[in-house]
Amino acid sequence: MDFNRRTAMAAGLGAMVAGGGSTARAAAPMAVTVTVQGESAVRTNIPVVRDRRAAGGRYLRLRTTGKPPARTGWYATYSVRAPRAGVYALTAVATAPVETPHTEAVASYPHLSVNDGSFSEIARSQPHWYASRPAWGDLSRLDLGTVELRDGANTLTFRVTEPAVLDTTTAYVLSLDRFTLRHLDGHPALSELSVPRHREGEPARLRLTLDGHATRAHRVRYVVSDHHGRRVAVGHAAVAAGDLSATVTLPALPPGHYRVEADGVTGRFARLPARPAVTGPAARFGVNVWASSLVPPSRLADFASALRDMGAGWVRDGQSWPAVEPVPGVHDTGHHDRRTRTLRAHGLAVLEVLSPAPEWAMTDASLPLPADLRHAYRYAWRLAAAAPEALQLSNEPDVDTTRSTGDAHAAFVKAAALGIKDAAREPCLVVLPGIAQTGSFQDLMLANDIVRYADVWAFHGYPDPTEPGEPCFPGAADEQHELARRHEADIPLWMTECGAFQKAGPGGDLTPAQEIEQARYVVRSMVEGLAAGNDRQFWFAGPPLHDDGVSFGLLDRDFRPLPAYSAFAALTSLLGAAHFTGPAPLLPDGVQGFAFDSGRGEQVTVVWAERPVRLDRCPAGTAYDIMGRRLPAGQPVTASRDPLYLTSAAPPAASPRALVRPKARLSPAEHIVLAQRFPARNAAPGKQDGDAPPPHGYRLGRRTRMTVDVYNFDDTAHRVTVSARPVGGGWTVRSDQGQRETSIRVPAGGRAGVNFTLLAGSSVPRRIDRRLAFRATADDHAEVPATVALIHRG
Repeated sequence: MDFNRRTAMAAGLGAMVAGGGSTARAAAPMAVTVTVQGESAVRTNIPVVRDRRAAGGRYLRLRTTGKPPARTGWYATYSVRAPRAGVYALTAVATAPVETPHTEAVASYPHLSVNDGSFSEIARSQPHWYASRPAWGDLSRLDLGTVELRDGANTLTFRVTEPAVLDTTTAYVLSLDRFTLRHLDGHPALSELSVPRHREGEPARLRLTLDGHATRAHRVRYVVSDHHGRRVAVGHAAVAAGDLSATVTLPALPPGHYRVEADGVTGRFARLPARPAVTGPAARFGVNVWASSLVPPSRLADFASALRDMGAGWVRDGQSWPAVEPVPGVHDTGHHDRRTRTLRAHGLAVLEVLSPAPEWAMTDASLPLPADLRHAYRYAWRLAAAAPEALQLSNEPDVDTTRSTGDAHAAFVKAAALGIKDAAREPCLVVLPGIAQTGSFQDLMLANDIVRYADVWAFHGYPDPTEPGEPCFPGAADEQHELARRHEADIPLWMTECGAFQKAGPGGDLTPAQEIEQARYVVRSMVEGLAAGNDRQFWFAGPPLHDDGVSFGLLDRDFRPLPAYSAFAALTSLLGAAHFTGPAPLLPDGVQGFAFDSGRGEQVTVVWAERPVRLDRCPAGTAYDIMGRRLPAGQPVTASRDPLYLTSAAPPAASPRALVRPKARLSPAEHIVLAQRFPARNAAPGKQDGDAPPPHGYRLGRRTRMTVDVYNFDDTAHRVTVSARPVGGGWTVRSDQGQRETSIRVPAGGRAGVNFTLLAGSSVPRRIDRRLAFRATADDHAEVPATVALIHRG
């Protein structure tokens, strides 16, 4: 609806409708629109502010860190006189709870009560809010669903009880310019078809819900189809007069993904395999969630339950460091901790990701890292004290928009890892940053000896979105495993993001063909990742997510399961412990197969082919399709793009896999961290989303002064001796004292700096990177991990 062009009102209704400044207009006797100004609440504890951009020159604006009153919350109650009883579409000019393409501002999720009824959160998904059109300032034109009003006087109350995570704080936020109610002719009508999650062997109950109480019996014919669109059930149901909903039991169906349609409304549901998957820290599979941004508070518990039922043992989540620590040393993790407790209460292990530092901790030269690494140590210590299962030390630093370098990030990783290791006797796992792609940035991090500080090596992998056809598993896993072998990294590798870029249609939805393509890739990427040697695979993403024309997520915009959800559930149920044992033998040409030990005394082979290939002799005893449906016994099966599971009884082929355990506390020398610090004018060139050509190092002149910072994260003071390694190529490095080595005392928990001057001889070519390394020893002559950077003559 266009809020700036409301239709004229029929003469018999009058211009003003009693109560709270509401206005009713209509284009025809059957079309009624009521508009209410945000500042016209009859009762509220939210301030009204002036702004000439607002419809009435004023609007309702809440932005506070103060706790809401326990009994009422932050609220605004409006009196609305409806010219007709019935169902109304509710829209508003307000701030959305998630970022949109036209603004990064966010608000709290609002709750709504009609006529003093119970409050319900307007818990719509990120793709729904993301599509909102701009209004003015940070406000958008929001679709808030429907409400049922009686003829005459009504009350609507908006309430906020949960804070939103803002750039630098956590606050309660609601901005409301106006809201509009448009009568929907022909309603009440069917609004939702839903079937609660259930497993094979349990009844499937279809609930039909109207958007208002039925004025007479509402009868429908429903049709149920499988993920390929084949009709599997037909039935009739009726909502009795005066009721909102009715429930019918569907016939028994095999595991899979189903659509149900009636009266032009479509529902989706998953029938899960009877056998649950491995869950918790022992599980091989996880999903990215970013719960504070993508999951409304009222949906979190059910969302967590849906992930557990799907077989995701891990979730990858994060919180905003600037919001948690708005000023140095003052932490507030309560909002995020509540979400983490909910996830863990549903049997999910949590991989927490460190975010970029607060603005107060950074300088132009350090962005996006703290200029003083002691802030990183203390913040990581604080997060680890809350005992997540694992902490990842940043997300894709190699392709961010800053000019940060691999050596600077390595020093940050060391400091944060030490904070985690020192936080508890049994610390959580330290996971290296999620690297987007191999290259100079990661090579430099590894040259700085970060692996000794970590328990897990991490990376990401996505198919090339420009390649035609269905997505193919990228080579990132093979590249990273080869890199790990070269660095003798004896730690497990986790792919903490894998997924596919799928262009979304109008409204941010995938086509049925794209949904099937996504389901195939979920299975194939997870299987090929484990076959490549990955210890864990995390899908991106779990919740509904739309970004710049690309759709992610295993749930649709109404939080209903997509076919990929059911395919994920079948994968985790059938693979069990998922010990990869090797390529499947004796398969026809064109068929790929991967064999796994399920840990339940059976071998499970996953097969697929780009073109249909008949397997005349099934190499296993029982076959299941991509959704976990058991295929008829004793009949040939056909390998196709849809993966198949072939299972047979077999002795254990792999030793039980031990859970990853944190390394022992690091030595005193490893508690000393070296970090090279250059002036901002010597910053490295921008990374250009990771694709920048060389040079990648600090840009120096003929004579450059810099500092090697020496951090001591040990609990005793140390005297540290620092020296520069020869650079070569015409470069000279000397300390201010003119000596080869410089000793400096660093107190416990302290920092000290050693100054050096770099001289570029006349023979030094421009724009050619050279390695600049400093080594150090502690007072007991133990070797301190070196710092290695790249430099070039600018």
